[in-house]
Amino acid sequence: MPIENRENAYLITHALAKDTLSRLRDVETEQVSFRKGLVKLGRICGYEIIDGRMETEYVEIETPLEPTMGERVRGLDDVVIVNVLRAATPFVEGLLKAFPRARQGVISASRDEEAGRDADGTFPITVDYVKLPEINEEDTVIVADPMLATGSTMCTVLEHLTESSAEPDNLFVLSAVSAPDGLLRVGESCPEADLLTVAIDDRLDENGFIVPGLGDAGDRAFRTT
Repeated sequence: MPIENRENAYLITHALAKDTLSRLRDVETEQVSFRKGLVKLGRICGYEIIDGRMETEYVEIETPLEPTMGERVRGLDDVVIVNVLRAATPFVEGLLKAFPRARQGVISASRDEEAGRDADGTFPITVDYVKLPEINEEDTVIVADPMLATGSTMCTVLEHLTESSAEPDNLFVLSAVSAPDGLLRVGESCPEADLLTVAIDDRLDENGFIVPGLGDAGDRAFRTT
């Protein structure tokens, strides 16, 4: 199966997804290759969502020779992708190759690392900008962020999303790498969301970074420190 059900999440198991993630993890992978890898991984994940979670319908089509029946994916015009700035930008670029007609939303949310983690293991989150399209009940909504660490940022993003829109038929939280703590926190905070990830890593370090992880995805993609 392309998407396996795990205890706290669904795991995308496509061989190319795992291969691409392994290349992203490599410390020798430089900026351009890293960004292209995130784009590629987003595209693969998008295709896996289509194959594993979206329905098809039979339609009549006219070929150059005669009429026949074909299949088309239902709901491709009813997809909303939410980009959690900034690391998700190349990841979302890949998703848009799978969902070219998707409506897009943007939420700029970041954790205050200088403040440190709270007693419950979360970080204070600052939200600087929110721009979301109208979300309807029939929509498939994909909230994309390559790294799901403590879950602090994602929980804040989902709060903004759910308080201002209708509950969609399908709500996905999509990440490349996740930590068990973050999956548990987001799952408890937003049980209506399906959590999709390519890898569930071992743990968080004392600074709240995923181990073994792949480093800071935003810094590696944009050559910042």
